[in-house]
Amino acid sequence: MNSGRATWGLARFSRSRAPAEGRSGTVPLWNRRTMLGRTAQAAAAMMVGHHLEGPWTAPAAGAEEADRAIWDAHVHLAGVPGTVQQRIDGLLAYAGRMGIERVVVSMGTSFVPDPSPEDLRKQNDEVLRAIAHAPHRVFGLVYLNPKHTQESLREMDRCVRDGPMVGVKLWIAMECRRPELDPLVRRAVELKAPILQHAYDRVGGNMPGESSPADVAVLAARHPEAAFICAHTGNDWERGIRTIRGAKNVWAEVSGSDPTAGFVEMAVRELGAERVLYGSDAGGRSFASQLAKVLSADLPEAAKRLILGGNLRRLLSGRPTVTPLSRSRERGRG
Repeated sequence: MNSGRATWGLARFSRSRAPAEGRSGTVPLWNRRTMLGRTAQAAAAMMVGHHLEGPWTAPAAGAEEADRAIWDAHVHLAGVPGTVQQRIDGLLAYAGRMGIERVVVSMGTSFVPDPSPEDLRKQNDEVLRAIAHAPHRVFGLVYLNPKHTQESLREMDRCVRDGPMVGVKLWIAMECRRPELDPLVRRAVELKAPILQHAYDRVGGNMPGESSPADVAVLAARHPEAAFICAHTGNDWERGIRTIRGAKNVWAEVSGSDPTAGFVEMAVRELGAERVLYGSDAGGRSFASQLAKVLSADLPEAAKRLILGGNLRRLLSGRPTVTPLSRSRERGRG
């Protein structure tokens, strides 16, 4: 990726987020020192984002700020040290320095590719603790295994219907085109819960049970009323974007791969900005490197706002646990 172009994109986005009281018409009234400082911080964040720390401060409530708020669709507790509370505190500190307001967390403190029913409950309990620790900044997805249908349905009821989680996470226990997933998808539709499905196209062949974007497209065709997020867009993103192009109920999520120029532009060109989501895959990837894919993209600011949060807010709008930003800010920082 061209570092100059990426820094320009980050600086340009920073200018668009200037405080309302510091604007005159469309030109923010920041002095040169402030502008250079913000630009340097953004550029440094791309290279050493994992070293950044600091408190997160909620911006002033309002329709424009809500529209610009960055929500990260793909975050994990694994990959960072400490207890659940320490891990989420660290992740939120880094996210806050990048201007990320909310994160969607799935899976627990260790990666379990083919979880037993007991593993599922433990993993989901850890995410529930993360939500409880920072309820105004953390959403959660319930982790399921299609090999354990009844136990997975019970976890959906416990964590989504009767709990605070907002969607479903499926990883690599089983290729998602298989019919065993159908009961879980039908229940997700009833709960208005989007499904985030890991999807890869590996050069040497996928891991056992690992889904590809083609698998996601097959499952989505069987369930046109469901909403699917194709995590990583296959990693081989050119192929992945084309594969899901005709599946109108599948959103491309850009996390996990190297910040290669052209990924987000192609996704918008082929799918429309309304079907592209920002996610980081932290703590396996830095927030900064994944944000750079969007911020440095040659796209209108309105398209970037959709990708960085607007589309995710629409996907989650049917969930009662998704509180409007202005109300959550009135309640205080989470």
